[in-house]
Amino acid sequence: MKPNKKYTIADYVKGITTGNRVVLGQAITLAESTLPEHRQLAVQVVKQCLPLSGKSIRVGITGVPGVGKSTFIESLGMYLTAQGHKVAVLAVDPSSARTGGSIMGDKTRMDELAANPNAFIRPSPSAGNLGGVANRTRECIILCEAAGYDIILVETVGVGQSETEVKNMTDFFLLLMLAGAGDELQGIKRGIMEMADAIAINKADGDNLAKAKTARGDYARAVHMYPADDAGWSTRVEVCSAIEKKGIDTVWTIVEEHNLMLKTKGLLNERRKHQNLTWFRQLLGELLTDAFNTHDESGLHDAERAIIEGKLLPSEAAQKLIADFLQN
Repeated sequence: MKPNKKYTIADYVKGITTGNRVVLGQAITLAESTLPEHRQLAVQVVKQCLPLSGKSIRVGITGVPGVGKSTFIESLGMYLTAQGHKVAVLAVDPSSARTGGSIMGDKTRMDELAANPNAFIRPSPSAGNLGGVANRTRECIILCEAAGYDIILVETVGVGQSETEVKNMTDFFLLLMLAGAGDELQGIKRGIMEMADAIAINKADGDNLAKAKTARGDYARAVHMYPADDAGWSTRVEVCSAIEKKGIDTVWTIVEEHNLMLKTKGLLNERRKHQNLTWFRQLLGELLTDAFNTHDESGLHDAERAIIEGKLLPSEAAQKLIADFLQN
């Protein structure tokens, strides 16, 4: 989908701030575009929306494929909207390694939430981003907050331990796990689990309920060995059933307790500032890479050919290209 070319910066900002979901969707499409003219316009729109952002609770949700992320998010979203919240779901779908295409199926998996007037669901392709989130997710968060959504849920691809970038753009990191799907303790190791603010064992229903409760004890003992984070928060472990809508309120209570703790200790704003610096460094790296790749495309191809033919070492070729780039 292409951004609506008839929209001016003022049109985008007015539509977003008045809750027009069509305009919000168009603005996100603009932010995701790689065309230079779209990027310039998107930056201005995001900049004007920035003063109206920052008031939401940002929650990253990850987990292995099959854990029921979409069902959990729909149940959580319906629970939150019933409590008077406005919920935006930024769901990053896996991109094809061959074509870059994406399934983009979250709206069909969350049909009840998609029809909710107080919810906004936006699937976006991950486009090969190793962090598991779309490159422009941070901008999308700002746009959704400016549109009045006070809870932002970021559903990530769920590809394992490379799924860490979400920690650098959200306030709370929720890891969904399964019981009875093999060796539960296999995942208990430093990495993604020690970054989780909470672990929710989903599908705790029917014959699986007892296994889920056993797994909760195993995980709780394991995370107890991890040190508390810089805020003094220790990972919580709970069970829930998204399909039966049980335990969803308990999980959200944990999120609220964590958010209150960050605010009380004055850490929420500090974390957001640190996240903005991380965002800046990531964008700087992207822009430098793009500038380098377009600087001398023929020289890049010549270097690649020389490496393949064994005429140059990769390190030697890289140093030569960078030296040439800096001289020009």
